[in-house]
Amino acid sequence: MTTSHNPAAAFYASPTARGIAALLRGLHRLSPDLGARVALRLFFTPMPTKWLARSRDVPRPWVERQLPFEGGHISVWQRSDIEHGEPGRPKVLLTHGWAGDAQQLRPLADTLAVAGFEPVLLDLPAHGRSSGWRSNLLQWVRALFAVTARFGPWDGVVAHSLGAMALSHALARGLPVRRAALIALAPPPWQFLRWFAQAMGTGEGLAARMRGRIEQSEGASLGHFEPGWLGVRVNQPTLLVHDRGDLTAPLTGSETLLAGLAAGRLHVTENLGHRRLLNDPAVMEQVLGHLSATPSLRAV
Repeated sequence: MTTSHNPAAAFYASPTARGIAALLRGLHRLSPDLGARVALRLFFTPMPTKWLARSRDVPRPWVERQLPFEGGHISVWQRSDIEHGEPGRPKVLLTHGWAGDAQQLRPLADTLAVAGFEPVLLDLPAHGRSSGWRSNLLQWVRALFAVTARFGPWDGVVAHSLGAMALSHALARGLPVRRAALIALAPPPWQFLRWFAQAMGTGEGLAARMRGRIEQSEGASLGHFEPGWLGVRVNQPTLLVHDRGDLTAPLTGSETLLAGLAAGRLHVTENLGHRRLLNDPAVMEQVLGHLSATPSLRAV
């Protein structure tokens, strides 16, 4: 894989980041285990956008609810102008990706509310106004089950990027959802570990040690986040939306997941990249139509 197709390489291009990478390479040469421990702390820390999200004003009618979670809390957002649990108003959970926050999905959530849905926004652990400074994908899966136990089950769930990867795994494990929409599905975690190690200049030895530590501490295989493993285990009608030119999350991930889905459809956009499709009216129309539909989907 070339550096130009490595999202981590662009992020770690600043002088400060290059200094951190040099320090990490030195630690890794001195002690591979110490280097892996330090690398994981860096890898699991969201970008400074989290600090901005904590101080951002959120307009009415959205209000924050705090749900206890693993010694802290996760923030859940609901509209105060909607009667929660109102008969005939389907409930939809919406969540973000890595270094994002719930408010990125607010325009889509407002569109769903106007169409008669009850949208619920989620700040995943260590993101937005949820507590914590570090998180990982398996913790995100647990958070999806926690918010579902309190506010679900869901008529629909919409997730972006790494949140879509966490949702796919949760669906494969039985999360009670009627329909799902996955926007810009992120690559599996092993690919991110390889990108990270490549950007740090340490080679795949560091990525392999990081993977071993994650699997040992979480008691789960990262292979269970591979699209090929997930696709045959997700039974809900699923819409995948992906931009052809997405460099952060290549289209091939959605295509691989689609191949295994029992009921899936892929909508490919052009020139929207990884995040702009969240606010694209045509994408919103696709998601609204999918969540409102009753017939089974046909893979395209």
